[in-house]
Amino acid sequence: MGRVSSSDDPSPHGAPADSPGANLPALRGHNAALVLGLLRAAGEEGVSRRELAARTGLTPQAVSKITARLRTEGLVAEAGRRASTGGKPATVLRLVPGARHAAGLHLERDELTAVLADLTGRAVAVRRAPLAFEAGAEPVLTTVEREVAALLAQAGGPPVLGVGVACPGPLDHTAGVLHRVTGAPQWDGFPLRDALAERLGLPAVLDKDTNAAALGLERDRPAGAGSFGYLHLGTGLGAGLVLDGSLYRGPRTGAGEFGHQTVQLDGPRCGCGRRGCIEALCLAAVARGDLPGAAQALGVGAANLVELLDIDEVLLGGRTVLEQPGAFLDGVGRALTDLARTRDGGGPGARSAVPVALARGGARTVADGAAELVLAPLFGGRPGLTPR
Repeated sequence: MGRVSSSDDPSPHGAPADSPGANLPALRGHNAALVLGLLRAAGEEGVSRRELAARTGLTPQAVSKITARLRTEGLVAEAGRRASTGGKPATVLRLVPGARHAAGLHLERDELTAVLADLTGRAVAVRRAPLAFEAGAEPVLTTVEREVAALLAQAGGPPVLGVGVACPGPLDHTAGVLHRVTGAPQWDGFPLRDALAERLGLPAVLDKDTNAAALGLERDRPAGAGSFGYLHLGTGLGAGLVLDGSLYRGPRTGAGEFGHQTVQLDGPRCGCGRRGCIEALCLAAVARGDLPGAAQALGVGAANLVELLDIDEVLLGGRTVLEQPGAFLDGVGRALTDLARTRDGGGPGARSAVPVALARGGARTVADGAAELVLAPLFGGRPGLTPR
């Protein structure tokens, strides 16, 4: 948790209020986000104002101003007092989970999953519907509009901050524009974020499905848990990368196109136009019922990723993995064990294999992460985008 100025609305670095770069509303928002982030992390146990001041570096007066404002907005409530240790019992504050919500959409090639999450990230409503992503923009926008309306009605029409949208890449998350999605080139250049914001009447953010999933998974990992790669095998294959605690997209937002690394020069033709991509090998093996072969191909890619980035864990998800998780955990785990054995020679100082596990969330991993695209900035997270 970064330290902040000891006042609720000071200029940065002690600069006068009229100096270049002094942005008082932004700093006030930053301080409030720090407080909200601690309240979210505390859960039902809650946090006292004194604890908030100690953990943020804000003065007690600043914390009182911020929490008073958050209580007025309905985001925070008092929830009893701590037992006295000799002084005045401290009042405990808690986040009000239902004060605001975020919608998360996972646009797969053939299915839409929509969730409505409260401020803790818990899904309070879920819907699924068939989707023809490769049919183009108009049918997709119509399906999303209908399902989001039904989702909000199902939850009783709660206040919604915005909608996070996760779909196959490549795409530019900063501009909210799709590029040449494998198998659906007609989406190239389409401003999906702004089109959905207009249809839904809500602020929207857009990212790749794997990035959204990785962001959501990172939220619940303990501090210091290390870097990980999330490998998603469904109708396609991609990766979300969290390195040193941050979601990594690359300078051109192209990181994570994991499925299009060539591993067999004379392999089958891939939808991207090249031959021997891991995605093509995995999907071809699945199509012919060869799950061990698909898991072996995925394991080769996972080992390459570990060797390249020295990550601490591999997480698996996606529809195809969830249908037969044991086969994929075994195949990838075997590849990572072989990598550790050959890399270190099996001597006394040899490192253990990088662990592999199923990602939390099951079939909702991506949709839950899409909702987190909207929620994260409210709590001081930095997903690399601003809802608009």
